[in-house]
Amino acid sequence: MVTDMNFFNTIKQRFTLIWNAISKPLPQEPVFQRVEVDNKLTQNNRLNNRINAKPGTRVLVIDDSKTVLGFLGKILKQNKYQVLQALDAEEGLQLAKTEKPDLIFLDIVLPGMNGFAALRLLRKDPSLSHVPVIMMSGNIQATEEFYMQSIGADDFLKKPFSRAEVCARIEQILDADLIPCRQNKQQKETAVA
Repeated sequence: MVTDMNFFNTIKQRFTLIWNAISKPLPQEPVFQRVEVDNKLTQNNRLNNRINAKPGTRVLVIDDSKTVLGFLGKILKQNKYQVLQALDAEEGLQLAKTEKPDLIFLDIVLPGMNGFAALRLLRKDPSLSHVPVIMMSGNIQATEEFYMQSIGADDFLKKPFSRAEVCARIEQILDADLIPCRQNKQQKETAVA
């Protein structure tokens, strides 16, 4: 009986603490206004300027999700890139052959031919083998498979992604003339040494 009373007293004390915490008046300081001012300050005082590829850079996005196509397309268009889009690998490969993009974002999990098979075909085509490819996936197994296989992708973007991540991936593959270029590991190591 004593332990039952202790239990109820403990519950009563916790309830009282919670009630007192939520019934206190909110602070009068305009918190949201302060945050907006802070955001404006950080936007104006960015530590490093974003580096974009040259305006008009042709970017092909191959993804079966219209949401991803729309989001990524919007980011790229805002940076003045010319955006080409395909909902599957077959359509994407055809677009790549006819339109000759400067950069390709390629989803791994696609209906029909997957992104790995599409990448192999891109690397075998002499007219497209130089085009940098950034693989994308939200599937954990596909992500692991990407790291286990070295088939020639230039970078990887895990879904969901942000504008900053997309821009950072593009910055990593730009050459001195702000043109997306493909370098293999040996070329990069030679440049560092």
